[in-house]
Amino acid sequence: MLKGITFVAVTIALAYVSRASLRKSGSHGYYRFFAWECMLVLFVLNMDVWYVNTNSTNQIISGFLFFSSLLMVMFGVMLLQWSGKPDTNRNDAPMFEFEKTTVLVRVGIYRYIRHPIYGSLFLLCWGFFFKNPSLAGGALAIIANGFLLATARVEESENIRYFGEEYREYMKQSKMFIPFIL
Repeated sequence: MLKGITFVAVTIALAYVSRASLRKSGSHGYYRFFAWECMLVLFVLNMDVWYVNTNSTNQIISGFLFFSSLLMVMFGVMLLQWSGKPDTNRNDAPMFEFEKTTVLVRVGIYRYIRHPIYGSLFLLCWGFFFKNPSLAGGALAIIANGFLLATARVEESENIRYFGEEYREYMKQSKMFIPFIL
């Protein structure tokens, strides 16, 4: 019962937050919503074991992934706010306020990877998975990762439209999610 209520309540909240993106299929937020939903299902599946065997290898890996995810999202959002000069008047694809940057951010973590916020969602997703690894959980994590990859690719197209050649050059000098690798 609690799992069902949790799923419905969080889905309603995510749909509300994503309402502009859901009205514009093909925007990066559209795909992000479905990644969030897969991650929510993974979270709900593993709710029962959240604090079971907290010293097990799976729980330790999960905790490390959650902590890493938190650091990445904090640094990513802060740098967008400080260096990206967000402008709420920027009328681009449906975006959150902090995404409406007018300056391409190439400092800090953005020096090495273009999508630290989506990278943090990858880590969060696998953190949920490692709470209680299973075939179904692995499938959900892979599907969520596919939606996150689609989200990043669409956002890159949006960034190329807005920033032009500057963003193309940035793409040549950085990786999508993992410094020096991917």
